[in-house]
Amino acid sequence: MKLAEIAPELRGPARRLPRLPLDRPFGLWLVRRTMARMRPVAVPDVDIEVTAGLRIYRPREPRSDLTLLWIHGGGLVIGNTVQGDAFCGETARELGITVVSAEYRLAPEHPYPAALDDCHAAWKSARDHAADPARVVVGGQSAGGGLAAALVQRLCDEGERPLAQWLFCPMLDDRTAARRDLDARRLRGWDNRLNRLGWRAYLGQDPGAAVLPHYAAPARRENLTGLPPAWIGVGDIDLFHHEDVEYARRLRAAGVGTTVHIEPGAPHGFESWAPDTGIVRGYLATARAWLGGFA
Repeated sequence: MKLAEIAPELRGPARRLPRLPLDRPFGLWLVRRTMARMRPVAVPDVDIEVTAGLRIYRPREPRSDLTLLWIHGGGLVIGNTVQGDAFCGETARELGITVVSAEYRLAPEHPYPAALDDCHAAWKSARDHAADPARVVVGGQSAGGGLAAALVQRLCDEGERPLAQWLFCPMLDDRTAARRDLDARRLRGWDNRLNRLGWRAYLGQDPGAAVLPHYAAPARRENLTGLPPAWIGVGDIDLFHHEDVEYARRLRAAGVGTTVHIEPGAPHGFESWAPDTGIVRGYLATARAWLGGFA
């Protein structure tokens, strides 16, 4: 990817993005070790409770009985709830809602369905912590967005329908990772080589197989009828742009109210690694305005 393709305000932060060495066991261990040492971030006027694999963000001045179950990203192989302290805390404070962030087991040590099962358990816990168990939204970023979409599908099949789904650059379709023609494009933030690594670790097999277990890749679901309203945000130079836009198109075709926000010149995960830019502030304001419509 040429730097000129990236929005000017994001170019400085994009230059500093390292390529994650996840393709080597020591590199994966090192990244996990570094993330495990991340220090919690205090958010003014928000109390954070840590319990049973959850981080719960409660505004000191609640204004709504809405609860958000948030699922962090990390390509299914890295990540933890602490990385979302600022985002989850600010969302809780700005909207006056409770946010519950889910921890889940990582691949390859714990392949499908371990992460989804953990998110399913977190859903039950989120409902227990919710002021109104009928008003819980499921959201997530990147791999967490994919897990959120899969969790919504599973819950609907089980007769439990979340209020909405809030998906940031969701990792939805393993067939993208199977496309070798995408490998040469060295995308910032997350490229297709890393994408293949994440999907292979999670699925326990090469991505792109004719048949996958149910809910393993949410874009594979044929019938999307009856799913809750969705917001999907993604950059137009994100690896997941095409699969996200296609999923949104199919949701709309199935009669699901779907809002899509495409950010020009934005690579994958820009909202995480360029939080102090005007582009990210505007993007998050748009996303939170949509979510706030349910508050």
